[in-house]
Amino acid sequence: MSTFLWGASTSPHQTEGDNVNSDWWTIEQTPSTFVRERSGDAVDSYHRYGEEMRLLAEAGLNAYRFGIEWARIEPEPGRFSRAALAHYRRMIDTARGLGLTPVVTLHHFSNPRWFGLQGGWQRRDAVELFRRYTERASDILGEVEWVCTINEPNMVALMARFKASLESGEAGTAAAGGDAEATRPRPRTMPLPDITTGEVLAQAHHAATAVLRERTDAAVGWTVAQQAFTPEAGHEEVFAETVYAWEDLYLQAARGDDFIGAQSYTSQPVGPEGPRPHPQSPDNTLKGWAYRPDALGIAVRRAWDVARVPVLVTENGIATDDDTRRIAYTSEALRHLGAAMADGVDVRGYLHWSAVDNYEWGSWRPTFGLISVDRETFERTPKPSLAWLGEVARGGRPDAAAHPPVR
Repeated sequence: MSTFLWGASTSPHQTEGDNVNSDWWTIEQTPSTFVRERSGDAVDSYHRYGEEMRLLAEAGLNAYRFGIEWARIEPEPGRFSRAALAHYRRMIDTARGLGLTPVVTLHHFSNPRWFGLQGGWQRRDAVELFRRYTERASDILGEVEWVCTINEPNMVALMARFKASLESGEAGTAAAGGDAEATRPRPRTMPLPDITTGEVLAQAHHAATAVLRERTDAAVGWTVAQQAFTPEAGHEEVFAETVYAWEDLYLQAARGDDFIGAQSYTSQPVGPEGPRPHPQSPDNTLKGWAYRPDALGIAVRRAWDVARVPVLVTENGIATDDDTRRIAYTSEALRHLGAAMADGVDVRGYLHWSAVDNYEWGSWRPTFGLISVDRETFERTPKPSLAWLGEVARGGRPDAAAHPPVR
């Protein structure tokens, strides 16, 4: 546990393909869906995960974060797939055999279709159902050192708010993901995640944590999508309300955990009506987000201050088709991370988003990967950024005195 983790992250639905028993698959097939593109075969990582892991290990990385898919493990209520559990155990063993520390996520946005159709996180028994799933999943987590219970619960709560607005007819046109974010009309401000759903997710996290501590030796935490908000002068009260709903509810729930997963991509100001959308700019990323590598330093400092537990950077990256820009962004982000560490923030690792270009929840256009994938042949091709990050990893922690030069 003392070795600094250098690695990359993925999620099941975005990479595996044919996740037909998940609620996200159902959303994608609905004729009136807000999703512009379907996941389909994704990048076939269900069968090709070994190649991805090998490329990461050969580059010099020592960790790989991936998820196990609840919809595959429990495709029907109370019926658990031994084959799916064995598959994910093979992934764990493959990673360990290549010298990669597996960081396993139990829930990454997608739910079993039956769970979603029957109310999802609004179900009265949602916490118990997630606890039951965690108990069964824990059977395959022997020798796993790091487990994330729920990925970005604040975004799950935001989707709950969005779903409610869809049902009431109040949703704006900028809710879809991917390149739609850069091209569709935008509301004046972003909505806040649904706090009631957030509180349920915190209960589910605590229930899962209790199971994992009883049945495994893993360090347990969850990950938060941090917006690195900054207040505009005179609007500190709105800022405090915004940050609580978006981040602090979830960071406070992590107190007493073994770590908090910090996930950061950009920063946003908070004005009189809440978070302001990113203005149009040629410097914006393929997601329409402002180019803000300094956001990582802001995020990990807040995670450390509020959660009061060690920080593991579980996602950080940039949506760009220019790999030189990816290296520049990551280099600057790591500089800010190193500065935070030098100031006393306890950071245990850096996991880049993402290992491979993948399905970005409605669009294939934003590319975050260190490895490109031909979606016709599924051929994997490492980008220069992968070799660069491997050099950085060999050089030590981000707060080390020197880093390999950007080339």
